[in-house]
Amino acid sequence: MISYVNLGETLYILVRRRGERAATDAIRKLRGLFRTEGPDWELTQRAALIKAARSVSYADSFAVATAQRHGVPLLTGDPEIIALYDMVEVIDLRKETK
Repeated sequence: MISYVNLGETLYILVRRRGERAATDAIRKLRGLFRTEGPDWELTQRAALIKAARSVSYADSFAVATAQRHGVPLLTGDPEIIALYDMVEVIDLRKETK
């Protein structure tokens, strides 16, 4: 499960690092692996409350809110999200690659 907000964030990061063609190819593959979800009001409100309460980017708050909504662990290597382990189960991808 991934929020369209976070998928968009991934796209712009990949475009900057690899160029638009490689980035759009990678996003197409990711979309085949995950269910995607648009930010309805309930998710947006939850993300805003997370952002208000903690030092995390707004996009990261959508990742946390999406994981909370679906009761699934959040896979990330982002230290700011990993620090929110008290709000959501986090799988640290930095550990998985070692």
